[in-house]
Amino acid sequence: MCVYLLVAIVLSYLAWIKWIYSRHRTTLIKSLTHLLNFLSDREAVGADIRALIVTAHPDDECMFFSPTIIRLVELNASVHVLCLSEGNYYNQGVLRREEFLRSCDVLGIPDSRISIVDHKKLPDDPKAEWSISLVSSTILNHMRDHSFNVVLTFDGSGVSGHANHISIHKAVRHLASTGEVPCDCVFLALETVGLLRKYTSFLELPLSWLLPSHLRCIIGSKGYKRAKAAMLCHRTQLLWFRYLYITFSRYMFANTFHMIPQGPKNLKIY
Repeated sequence: MCVYLLVAIVLSYLAWIKWIYSRHRTTLIKSLTHLLNFLSDREAVGADIRALIVTAHPDDECMFFSPTIIRLVELNASVHVLCLSEGNYYNQGVLRREEFLRSCDVLGIPDSRISIVDHKKLPDDPKAEWSISLVSSTILNHMRDHSFNVVLTFDGSGVSGHANHISIHKAVRHLASTGEVPCDCVFLALETVGLLRKYTSFLELPLSWLLPSHLRCIIGSKGYKRAKAAMLCHRTQLLWFRYLYITFSRYMFANTFHMIPQGPKNLKIY
């Protein structure tokens, strides 16, 4: 009897996950419509989205943001990536730049929508806290060159606790609070989850579905294969534990975001 009950629970759980996949596209469009104050949830909503993903290092785009990039590209959104370092911690910056471009190509982002910053004051270093003013001004200048209406980056824990990731969040939060962004824009922070949730792969999806968030991006097996292929472009980073990450990390299947509060327009902070 206990065996039958266990089988029933497992099958019900897998059916729930399948239902989540079937519902996700509709809920994603509705979430974007609500966030960006679009007039309808029409299928063409993606063409109205101009999204900027702000990362710290080459490989962040696929390690942490693959589900978001893949889903937005599928909706025909204009997706750009701004990477604030070449990833030169082990003096491999040139190689990692090339890997980054290949990874973005796999994810569906053309070279014309990719920007990589190489600044001596923005070193790839897990202990380095980047200048908030420098990072925020770099992002703001990029926003002035493109009319983005969504900016997505790390939250205050940086997913992995990396100091560079956290610095970007602080800079984006500061930028949002000043009200000086050149257009109407929504700022979203990628939710950091605990270790148990982080490494339960697609089995974590029902919890991500139930818990409150402003935006959810979820991919199935086809999207996962694409995300995995993007990760495999970063050959310099493929140590043994990266393969475990590719297999077990929920960030290869799902992203959940919370909105970063914004200050009143034209409020200057000195």
